[in-house]
Amino acid sequence: MIIQKSAITAKLRERGQNARADFVDRELPDTVDTFLHSGLLSTLHLDLKELESPPAPTP
Repeated sequence: MIIQKSAITAKLRERGQNARADFVDRELPDTVDTFLHSGLLSTLHLDLKELESPPAPTP
């Protein structure tokens, strides 16, 4: 799954983990492959379901 780095940093800042958010902002690309970076995401205790983009509304 691919997610936006901004979703990760926003969730970390929401938790008050600004230093971790700054680290993620420096180290990860703008689009994050959750399989490739699963170790880091696990270390940060991030639930991937919380980071998924909401589905686009249907007309």
